[in-house]
Amino acid sequence: MPKYLIAFNDEWVPPQTPEELRRKSETSNAVLEEMKDAGVFLFADGGIDASTAVCSVVNKDGAPVFTDGPFVETKEHLGGFTVIEVPDDETARYWAGRLAVCLDWPQEMHRFPSGVTEIVDRQAAD
Repeated sequence: MPKYLIAFNDEWVPPQTPEELRRKSETSNAVLEEMKDAGVFLFADGGIDASTAVCSVVNKDGAPVFTDGPFVETKEHLGGFTVIEVPDDETARYWAGRLAVCLDWPQEMHRFPSGVTEIVDRQAAD
């Protein structure tokens, strides 16, 4: 069964009061509980932004090179995400829509490729 990433960038979230964030946490946690009850929930987390970046890592001559903080060129920062496993795009859209409505900020949905063959085929088509 396909897995989907539902995510938002921190920059998409308008300023929120602590009370607004508490309410949104309650409503989004209720949706996550519904996902668990439906057997589609795999993992979720949020509250991340540029301030939570621990390090960046790049390959230099076959060895990892670590730099404290976020990658300098990055203008957007992941704010939170949910991973679900559902039978099709329509079902994934349903859950992404539920999160977008309860949080009142945009969500982006991605289907994980089923394997290397699908990635290679997709790149060849481009």
